[in-house]
Amino acid sequence: MTREDYDGFCKSLPHATHVVQWGDASVWKIGGKVFAIGGWSGGPEFAVTFKCSEASFSILKELLGLRPAPYLASRGLSWIQRIDARSLSDHDLKEYVRQSYAMLLAALPKKTQGALGVGVFR
Repeated sequence: MTREDYDGFCKSLPHATHVVQWGDASVWKIGGKVFAIGGWSGGPEFAVTFKCSEASFSILKELLGLRPAPYLASRGLSWIQRIDARSLSDHDLKEYVRQSYAMLLAALPKKTQGALGVGVFR
């Protein structure tokens, strides 16, 4: 997945906002909360970092081309970074990013959800 593909996909998610920070990383947020980070690995391929469930984290961290996300996973958070496509296709990566978005949207305060016009997800 290229940076352009990644940004285009994240931009298609309702109410997603974009900022470039942390050393030129392409950071996508919902309601001010990060759901995906593009770049940020220093590797030859464009890396994508996303939040996932604890069960997914346990499985994904063992697969080739995926690793616990630097900085985030070391703090006990369930974030994975795809550094190449050996075990996770672009299609599946998009599904995980979509799930990350949904998890963070659902965790937003009701007032923030209401301000976004998305209803209450709890």
